[in-house]
Amino acid sequence: MPEPRARQYHRNRVANTFSEEIGAMLEGELSDPRIAPAHVTEVVLAPGGKSARIFVAVQGTFEEEEETLAGLTAAREYVRSQLRDRMGVRHVPELSFAIDRSEKMTGRMDELLGRMRKREKKLAAAPKPIVEK
Repeated sequence: MPEPRARQYHRNRVANTFSEEIGAMLEGELSDPRIAPAHVTEVVLAPGGKSARIFVAVQGTFEEEEETLAGLTAAREYVRSQLRDRMGVRHVPELSFAIDRSEKMTGRMDELLGRMRKREKKLAAAPKPIVEK
């Protein structure tokens, strides 16, 4: 059975609000030194609204990503309480954070495809040896 459109619209609005508010917190309110410069890429709310997964893209190395994830996990309850106060709601879902590496993977894929195209051009431009029988 398809989900009613109003419920889906509401969930998308709540996810957008979470994204904006958590993004603002990442820009300067969270003072944990483990948290590297990062931004929220996506918020996925569970259909029942009991949990939310926040995907965060970190600008830095793998170690900085892991430290940022640890810092965000430690600050999870603070973020929930701030969301509750700012949004004026009774219930804020359980938050879980995940690192979003899609931008880095896209860059790597573009680099590999560029190398492949360059190699193909080089092979196409190379003179073909003449084989006599």
